[in-house]
Amino acid sequence: MPRCQLLVQHRHIEAEHRIGHKGQLGWGWKSGQPWRILGAGWTEDDELSLRDRAESLALRAILGWFRRMSPVGASDLGARLARRFGPWRRGHAIALDNLRRSMPELAEEDCQRIAMEAWENLGRVLAEMVHLSAIVQITESGPGVEIEGAEHARGLAEAGGPMLFFSGHLANWEVFLPYVNRHEWRMAGLFRSLNGPEATRMLSQLRFDAAGGEFPLFSKGTKGARDALGHLQQGGRLGMLVDQKLNEGIPVPLFGRDALTPSALAKYARKFRCPVVPVRAVRLGPARYRIIVEPPMELPASADLVADVRAVTVEVNRVVERWVRERPGEWLWMQRRWPRDATSPR
Repeated sequence: MPRCQLLVQHRHIEAEHRIGHKGQLGWGWKSGQPWRILGAGWTEDDELSLRDRAESLALRAILGWFRRMSPVGASDLGARLARRFGPWRRGHAIALDNLRRSMPELAEEDCQRIAMEAWENLGRVLAEMVHLSAIVQITESGPGVEIEGAEHARGLAEAGGPMLFFSGHLANWEVFLPYVNRHEWRMAGLFRSLNGPEATRMLSQLRFDAAGGEFPLFSKGTKGARDALGHLQQGGRLGMLVDQKLNEGIPVPLFGRDALTPSALAKYARKFRCPVVPVRAVRLGPARYRIIVEPPMELPASADLVADVRAVTVEVNRVVERWVRERPGEWLWMQRRWPRDATSPR
């Protein structure tokens, strides 16, 4: 590929990571003009806004509360709380609208049921974070994981060279990276930072503890895109979540409607001609999962960069849609995945 074309492709990937998508859910506060406080011994580098500090204290309290419980107890309580309070949030109306438009064949009571299941799943994910170290252990029953299809990736990983894995916000999407770093091979991940830096650091530390040590985590943005590119150039493996709206993404079908979809995965695959492996977790019970590794995708190899990137992104969305249709109550329906129109909830 000509050097100028590679440079343009890299700039597109950088721009995609830099713009990002402001999530509808999470532990972050809405952005705004923060008040700044400085305590004795603080430097400007350590300066945190009042909102960041409040978020950090609240998150520590919540995580400490769940930590005192068993993994199953925490997961069950998280589900009950989310089921109780989730429907009062704006995301509930978005979830129902997404369900009605995406699967119009469903009866209204089925849409309501799936939306409640999605809230329960989200509550479990949040409550299980402090028990991630126990959950990523291979066990026969109770808290833990079992693996299916690992043979699709082990041989490729042992052969060396760059590899890409993609997944979506299904079941507990936090399980795979710590699991694979602890039990299989070293792998990096791309993630979206929360609005509060302290919260981001706390959650990253929980991931590292579960993995048995630190592994590369690249924050979406210009620097993260460069670091991820360098990681792949050195033969590294990279995992990406691909099912959130990205304003700089490309419009490709998802449930029959165009959705702005990240194309960085397809661009990386095109640049390195490397395997792209779909992987997901399915929930078997409170704090218990099956990780399913699927065979690598067949990638186009034409001379048309734009066509190849679109073809891969279309196929990625097909895979995500198949996963969601199989287990709709385990997906984040609360995100505004499709463009808003006049009849969408505000």
